[in-house]
Amino acid sequence: MTGRSGQRAAGACLPPAGLPGLNPSWSRLVDVVDAEGITRTFHVLDSGHPNAAGSDAAGSDATGSDAAGSDSASAIGTLLCVHGNPTWSYLWRRMVAAAPPGWRVIAPDHLGMGYSEKLDKPRTLAERVEDLSRLTAALGVTGPVVTLAHDWGGILSLGWALRHRKQLRAVALTNTAVHQPADSRGPVLIRLAHVPWINSLACHLTPLFVRATTSLTWPRPGRDVRDAFAAPYGTAAARLPVSEFVADIPFAADHPSRRALDAISDHIAELDVPALLVWGPRDPVFQEQHLRDLRDRLPQAVIHRFEAASHLLPEDAPEYVDVVSRWLATLDSPTADKPEMPGLWKHPSTELFGPLAALEARADSQLIAVSEVGGGSISWSDLHARVRDTGAGMTAAGMRPGDRVALLIPPSIDLTVALYAVWSAGAVIVVADKGLGLAGMGRALRSASVDYVVADTAGLLASRPMRLPGIRIAVRPPSRAVSQLAGVTESLMDLAARGKGLAGAEPSNDNDEAAVLFTSGATGPAKGVVYRHHQVRAQLAMIKAAYGLTGDDKIVAAFAPFALYGPALGISSVVPDTDVTKPASLTAAALADAAANIGATVVFASPAALRNVLATKNELTAEQRSALGQVRLLMSAGAPVPAELLESLSAMLPAASLHTPYGMTEALPVTDISLEQIRQAGAGDGVCVGQALPGVQVAIAPLEADPDSAMKFAGSAEVTGEVWVRAEHVKDRYDTRWGVEALALPHPGWHRTGDVGFLDHDERLWIQGRIEHVISSPHGLITPVGIEVRVEEALRSGAPTEVCLHELSTDVLVAVVGVGPAGTQALVVVVAGKGGPLASMALTDAVRKAAGVTVDAVLVRKSLPVDIRHNSKIDRVAVAAWATNALAGG
Repeated sequence: MTGRSGQRAAGACLPPAGLPGLNPSWSRLVDVVDAEGITRTFHVLDSGHPNAAGSDAAGSDATGSDAAGSDSASAIGTLLCVHGNPTWSYLWRRMVAAAPPGWRVIAPDHLGMGYSEKLDKPRTLAERVEDLSRLTAALGVTGPVVTLAHDWGGILSLGWALRHRKQLRAVALTNTAVHQPADSRGPVLIRLAHVPWINSLACHLTPLFVRATTSLTWPRPGRDVRDAFAAPYGTAAARLPVSEFVADIPFAADHPSRRALDAISDHIAELDVPALLVWGPRDPVFQEQHLRDLRDRLPQAVIHRFEAASHLLPEDAPEYVDVVSRWLATLDSPTADKPEMPGLWKHPSTELFGPLAALEARADSQLIAVSEVGGGSISWSDLHARVRDTGAGMTAAGMRPGDRVALLIPPSIDLTVALYAVWSAGAVIVVADKGLGLAGMGRALRSASVDYVVADTAGLLASRPMRLPGIRIAVRPPSRAVSQLAGVTESLMDLAARGKGLAGAEPSNDNDEAAVLFTSGATGPAKGVVYRHHQVRAQLAMIKAAYGLTGDDKIVAAFAPFALYGPALGISSVVPDTDVTKPASLTAAALADAAANIGATVVFASPAALRNVLATKNELTAEQRSALGQVRLLMSAGAPVPAELLESLSAMLPAASLHTPYGMTEALPVTDISLEQIRQAGAGDGVCVGQALPGVQVAIAPLEADPDSAMKFAGSAEVTGEVWVRAEHVKDRYDTRWGVEALALPHPGWHRTGDVGFLDHDERLWIQGRIEHVISSPHGLITPVGIEVRVEEALRSGAPTEVCLHELSTDVLVAVVGVGPAGTQALVVVVAGKGGPLASMALTDAVRKAAGVTVDAVLVRKSLPVDIRHNSKIDRVAVAAWATNALAGG
């Protein structure tokens, strides 16, 4: 066949041998008669091909058009993988290699692309959907079928799905788009490639477009993989279909493929089947507005974001195979979409109240509800009125139940009003710690797909570089410049004025979403944790009962989560004069002044904040010491609290019972332990965090066991493993992290904490580290925290000789990490100190003597990286990377 410009179309062929990760046995050539009656030949990767590795069938020629092998792996169904432009079926090699049991995985090259037959004229969108239909018929695919697609393969796969609804079981998509939102002109890179002369130069005459596609990866793959993607497109003739594929994207209303595109995108919502969206948010082509559009069209979809992934997600996040496989396994499970959670442990307290109930109960009180040191205060009566009016104003302005509202306001009266007004309007609060930085906060809030942003001036100005979606609402009327720059529509003051006298939204249902709270990012990208109203109510009841809080208490909220909960608990609260997102900035004087401000009886603060309080205690005046002497309860959470820290604090807070609960953003509190109970527990292999609170169940999944067997080990004593918890106040799910949530699907209601520990014979929980920090040494699995505690205690006690004391920092901090391949990791102890990186022999000997295990190396680093929110949790992954480099001579 003779092609355009004198170029001859080439026939189909098998890929060359030696392409990394591509098993030649998967390849086959399949003849298909197209709509014009012409026989076309496709190249297809097929895990069910009789010659494929692992196939039960045998003896068929890989170049035939027969459907042999179509039943060899189709006990459950077929996974149809559709690539985009300018990739080819090589994109799906990992999925073919790891074909889930019972699933046949088919990944064809489109005609003109990869190693399928080249064509003598361009192919339109409608024709490519037809090609795909004829190919699946030739392959003997009868269903059930799940489609998995990327880039322009997304619209093609959905076109196939709409034509084969009886065969269709589910749809899965990675970075793609099916429609351009009204406020978008389309991906810039694709629009540029649409310009005729750029298209000809970049897509056809040179390999620029082909090569640039594999540069949109994170991290960039090796040269051999990039060459494999480019292998089918080594000549201008081979790249001509790439150019035509780009030209077939119908931006214009009169484009030949526009009608077919609109027909598909308009009917996607009719696909009443399970859906999975796997997304790489670093993609410069398909961005958040495209994901949001897909979510609107497929509201039943579950979402998993790989935050570090870019455009070629299957390359950037090879673990997508595990997510897809787990999702396939849930398709016929009754717990696939919304797990039932039978037999939840109910908290013994019958006082379950909504966050707004306390405001209603104290609507006539003139006592102070919230106070700011040096910044004024607000009574319960005024707080109730402002929340009521502002919430009604939000409703009048168009905020609807279920809308997501990002709050970019520091802990203050303004934040309190905004938060409870959003709940009054039936909407969902979204909170991310500003300590994540602009990039981290932006990534988090974009993942939550917020509808509104309520912010002070700093937050409004930050919302633009963070590329946040949503309507902007200022705390107070901003200047004209800020209003124009940030796109502000109204302020909370305007909304309160509008809402005065108006009826607000209907009260939220117990099962409605209440909040998306982001984790600190200490163990990876911050995750959004979704709470429903019944879980918030259960958490409030748990906190109130566990610590005996009453309406007579007054709280210093120096711990960010509890800076929000005072009004919901019906307790007066004060925010100290410090940045609660930087806990280590809290001074003893600031804490005492806050306590004196309202006559505080309770203090909530993180361990890092309390360390600085101790470090600055000599600055206290007699009056300030007296104010702290009235505190009856100190609660410190967010990281393990050393007994020495609590012992030192007891002198500052002589009347206080000192408690440290264990929990996380996903479930707080889980256990609790007092200073007295810590003394009773004594030394152990880790940090004792106490017994489970009433209404909470703790289970241990042994490290060597299948995680799904965790329930068999509930209550087993002295067995080290991952800590699982179950309670009425455990989070509903992770937002846009379906793959993480799916790990616990076999056990509805349970949360996998990622922490490692054990239960002793008194049912006390001991935490020994994070599961990703467990050291896989030749001596077996070793947990780090117990070693760290022993070494720190020895170094603080003066065990080192005078020779090595000069190496230690004032605040002794130790990290234990593994260096090297799993199974042969060396155990390395890194000490915060001076000099280094190699520790002196005196310090090395002191560490080895205290560790209780074989220590392969001792290093010294100026400081150890800690998490953003609590300034306490050591980033052992970063320390391990540093130690690896240091031991290599870096």
